[in-house]
Amino acid sequence: DIIINPMLHEAVSGQRIIPATSSSNTSGWGWGLLRQVNYFLENSHRCPDEEVRKHYDGIARFFRAYFYYCKVRMYGDVPWYDMVIGSADTELLNKPRDSRKVVMDNVLNDLNYAIENIRDTKDVYRITKWSALALKSRIMLFEGTFRKYHGLGDWEKCLEECASASQTLINEGGYTLFSKGKNAYQTLFSTLNATETMDEVILARDYNNGVTLRHSVQNYVTSPTAGCGGVTKRLVDAYLMKDGTRHTDRDGYKTMDFVSECKNRDPRMAQTLRTPGYTIAGKQTAPNLNAAKLGYQLMKYYIAVEYDGFSEVDLPIFRLAEVYLNLAEAKAELGTLTQADLDNTINKLRTRAGVTGMLDLVKANADVDPWILDCYPNLKAKNAEYGNTANLGVILEVRRERTVELVMEGHRYWDIMRWKEGKVFEQEFIGMYIPGAGAYDLNSDGTPDVNIATATNAGNPGSGATTFKIGDNLNFAGTDTEKGNLTMHKDIKREWKEDRDYLYPIPTKDRILTNGALTQNPGWDDKLGL
Repeated sequence: DIIINPMLHEAVSGQRIIPATSSSNTSGWGWGLLRQVNYFLENSHRCPDEEVRKHYDGIARFFRAYFYYCKVRMYGDVPWYDMVIGSADTELLNKPRDSRKVVMDNVLNDLNYAIENIRDTKDVYRITKWSALALKSRIMLFEGTFRKYHGLGDWEKCLEECASASQTLINEGGYTLFSKGKNAYQTLFSTLNATETMDEVILARDYNNGVTLRHSVQNYVTSPTAGCGGVTKRLVDAYLMKDGTRHTDRDGYKTMDFVSECKNRDPRMAQTLRTPGYTIAGKQTAPNLNAAKLGYQLMKYYIAVEYDGFSEVDLPIFRLAEVYLNLAEAKAELGTLTQADLDNTINKLRTRAGVTGMLDLVKANADVDPWILDCYPNLKAKNAEYGNTANLGVILEVRRERTVELVMEGHRYWDIMRWKEGKVFEQEFIGMYIPGAGAYDLNSDGTPDVNIATATNAGNPGSGATTFKIGDNLNFAGTDTEKGNLTMHKDIKREWKEDRDYLYPIPTKDRILTNGALTQNPGWDDKLGL
């Protein structure tokens, strides 16, 4: 259920190293952005207009909250600074780390100030009260579930804050799910201008090729030279049937051919992946196994061929669907979720998607899906510690919904971190099942698209289909070279260290500069002896 790309190797290969120096402000140990925020807050009192000052103070504190959220989820305990530090401030420069609880209490204060003081006028490209509520919803869900599943205590308060912020945004924000057109979910991510989708999109990043603001998301999923991005069969198996029943309850689901496993599924699957019937410029198009070695090719954010190089589709940062999912998960983890909550969140997402079967609270808990329970081994063990196993079924179904709704939106890695399920990264990447050598029509247009050749069988090279040879440019999982699930990166040893890899290491230079006041995270041996 993970997107495959080279950056993942660092997290799963056991070859992660401790950096010598700080990296960027938001994705590393750098602190420059925080200094800018604190400098503004120390000087904003010069503005004589109190309403204006509070509005922009709120925006500054929004960004400080986001800054520290990124730091805490990467490093855990970090030093809290709410003032500008000068070169002579030796004591502050050598300050040890504050506990994550102290830091997150301050983050919560910043978020509450932002919600109270930022203007509530909707603007899809600017920070508003509603984007502050969405950020609070996201941060408090992360922190609450991280504390719960990592055994840190005091998690209920965070989840209650998440539920409260989410409900306020839902009740007062005036946002609704985008529902225009036959494939509204797909359209939501393939519309150039986010102002057209701001019924649902709360905040988006504005891209415009005319001023060279562009990104390469479409190129990443369509180009064979961009890492062969794709998804595993675990994600494909997570999608329900269109009627809401479980695909993994079907006989032979593990060895279904691609066309069969795609039939009558949750329509979001066909609006996220290139499945049979997918068209580009009016022509049915099969998955490109050169660009997606596992066979499952992502197409979310795809617009048209001319954007294969650089795209200018706006990228959502916060949208109502995530807030729905946050609310449902927070309440499910707290044990306060009701059927009305599901009907107002998860079931609205299913209805928008075209899934006819709704999530029933009682049935989900009474008939726990063994397939998805097996995907999250830490869930049952940790909830057993808390004496709460009655709610496992609905927690799992909320996780399923989150998985399929938020594909490619930057959440999955951090979800795995907060749920303490990092061992999944040790698993082999399992893709599409191929029953043997031969030509296959992957888009159901009557013409073979790929010819699979094995070690002993050339398949059907005369079919006109593109030939892929197992052991050459494609591989099967396991040791069978004649049939099986496609895989990739077989040569990479995947090792996840439970006592180390949920947090990143502190750079060695920063530890040296503070003479060891900055302690290293558990499991990381930087040989400093500090």
